[in-house]
Amino acid sequence: MPPAHSPAMVLGLPGAWATEACVRTCPTACVCSSSERGCSVRCDRAGLLRVPAEFPCEAASIDLDRNGLRFLGERAFGTLPSLRRLSLRHNNLSFITPGAFKGLSGLAELRLAHNGDLRYLHARTFAALGRLRRLDLASCRLFSVPERLLAELPALRELAAFDNLFRRVPGALRGLANLTHVHLERGRIEAVASSSLQGLRCLRSLSLQANHVRTVQAGAFRDCSALEHLLLNDNLLAGLPADAFRGLCRLRTLNLGGNALGRVERTWFADLAELELLYLDRNSIAFVEEGSFQNLSGLLALHLNSNRLTVLAWAAFQPGFFLGHLFLFRNPWRCDCRLEWLRDWMESSGHVADMLCTSPGSVAGLDLSEVAFGHSSDGLCVDPKELNLTATSPGPSPEPAATTVSRFSSLLSKLLAPRAPVEEVANTTEVLANTSLSSSLPSHGVGCWGCKTTILLISYLLCNVVQHVVFGLHMD
Repeated sequence: MPPAHSPAMVLGLPGAWATEACVRTCPTACVCSSSERGCSVRCDRAGLLRVPAEFPCEAASIDLDRNGLRFLGERAFGTLPSLRRLSLRHNNLSFITPGAFKGLSGLAELRLAHNGDLRYLHARTFAALGRLRRLDLASCRLFSVPERLLAELPALRELAAFDNLFRRVPGALRGLANLTHVHLERGRIEAVASSSLQGLRCLRSLSLQANHVRTVQAGAFRDCSALEHLLLNDNLLAGLPADAFRGLCRLRTLNLGGNALGRVERTWFADLAELELLYLDRNSIAFVEEGSFQNLSGLLALHLNSNRLTVLAWAAFQPGFFLGHLFLFRNPWRCDCRLEWLRDWMESSGHVADMLCTSPGSVAGLDLSEVAFGHSSDGLCVDPKELNLTATSPGPSPEPAATTVSRFSSLLSKLLAPRAPVEEVANTTEVLANTSLSSSLPSHGVGCWGCKTTILLISYLLCNVVQHVVFGLHMD
């Protein structure tokens, strides 16, 4: 009679067999191991220039990242019915033969990211992958995606195709009813057309950030009623249609930061009752229409920082209520009575900070929370005073007119003063007497009459000069 085996030994045999089978057929330069998730084959950074000829039949995961693979031929991986995950990131793939993935009928995740020479995919590349749920095509420098490329993937849930060269939202997305997450950031997409997202009824997250989007057409998101996160930040949007986000009643995050929006209109967010995070930062917004945020009663954070706002009216939030965080820094705020409500709200909630005043002059440089608004006897708010803070350029102060006139008068007196005798001049320096005009004029001799005439002429000319100078100084 054969020896009886203990239950522990019996239960341990299948695992032991699986581990042995996984390691026995492990390709050279690869490392194989078995775990609860199945047989894992790691061939990353192995210097491979071609796909190994054989893999363990039980392989559930194969990692071929960071090698030198350039080409995938027909049935490149053979038949691996247990394979769920295949990663080929950071290789030099330039061509994938249609049918390269035949034999991988159970594959759920395929990563082809960072193959910058790929650039083109045949419409039948993924024809055999009916169970694929996650596809990563990031940084492959793809210019387009064939219309039928993704139609062969009815189970697809997540698509990562960022850092590519698309100029429009790939038409291959249309009609993918099970798609839930799409990443198309950091590309060259210029518009979201009304038909771009047609039929994406299960889409929950869409990232179009850091593209060149200038236009979002009306009704572009009408089929995306399940959308929860929409990222349109860091594009070139200068405006939006009135019903741009109509029907997005489940949206929780909307990021419009880093665009060229000049105003906020009340119709944009009318249907977004579930919105929690709204980013409008880093735009050129100078005006927020009354009632713009009136339906956003569940908002947790509103980012309006780094815009051109001078005032924000409480009417923008009426008739709803707002209890979340306001980010309002880096705006040229005019802290007059129109912002008294906000100062009071800041004191009661404490959810706003770094809101520096630019004007009026008496409060410029203060935080709004530090501004003390005055009130009249009727209880009405009184605006802080505007001060003249115009700076003058440094330089010598203009000389007062009286000082200039006195200098000319002194000069005139010195010119009209009598000269000292010749003998005194020989022994001393010339001295100008400080006497009046009448006492200095001689009263005898014909020769002195000529002196009188000369002196009177000089006096007349000097007086005219003084008058012109004084007149010019008064004009200045």
